[in-house]
Amino acid sequence: MEDILRPIYQERASQANTLGVLMIKKRLKDIPVTDTFDAVLLVLVTEADSPVSIKHYTYHDKKAALYIVTENQLNEWLLLGSNKKIFDWLYEGKILFDRNEYIQNIKTELMEFPFYGRKLKMGLEFAKLIRRYMNGKAFFENDQYLDAYNHIVHSLHHLARLAVIEQGFHPEVTVWQQVKQIDPEITKLYEELVTSHEPLDKRLELLFLASEFLIHSKMKSGIQHLIDVLAEKEYWTINEMICHKEVQLYSVDLTMLLEYLIDKGIIEVVMKETKGQGVFHRYYKLGKKLS
Repeated sequence: MEDILRPIYQERASQANTLGVLMIKKRLKDIPVTDTFDAVLLVLVTEADSPVSIKHYTYHDKKAALYIVTENQLNEWLLLGSNKKIFDWLYEGKILFDRNEYIQNIKTELMEFPFYGRKLKMGLEFAKLIRRYMNGKAFFENDQYLDAYNHIVHSLHHLARLAVIEQGFHPEVTVWQQVKQIDPEITKLYEELVTSHEPLDKRLELLFLASEFLIHSKMKSGIQHLIDVLAEKEYWTINEMICHKEVQLYSVDLTMLLEYLIDKGIIEVVMKETKGQGVFHRYYKLGKKLS
């Protein structure tokens, strides 16, 4: 297959804005990280008209895909974890072209996983975790058990990803296989939820009790990024937080996360008068309960 695709990737490699080319081959009886294609060519470029461009090819009974991805899009995927298979592609792909060791440097950084990057990713996962958990609890309290189940499954997935990141690893496609080695208690909780023969309401009730403890155990590492940002000044409006270049990455979940942290005494609300009688601006500051 590589010989067939050689003219395609060689053409791309000759272009000045191409940073690197990887080939990912389909592995038998494996998770379809190539989306069932026999091979994927990943071409990384400095810039393009579109962040992602895809082409499909057929040769006899084989099929291949070409992905042209900009550097900015790749960095976003790596930061937000919004494209799980990209990690597998970078780990397992064969380097066909690498300008100034661009791809090799990315692979080295992924293996080392700098602590700052971990803090930000943990903040993203914890914010998503809290939204899912609180939504699930609200549905549960309103006897909407199937909706509660859906949200709590997602919250456990974010908890699992958080545990993996905390230990210095990137969550991959097989995140439950990873977390089984890292934090088996989370895996056990997940298995009890999805395999137990107890009535659904009883399963959820027990899970909310158990997961509260696990969430609390991950809270310190999960909110450290936000705490570091808020320490930059004494008072913040919600808009100032959302507009912060790093906090805006999880701004969708920020309001619910703030309410959770206010309830835990980690963030305090400061009221400031407006021109309207009895109406106050809400400002936020770090509380004293940070241990």
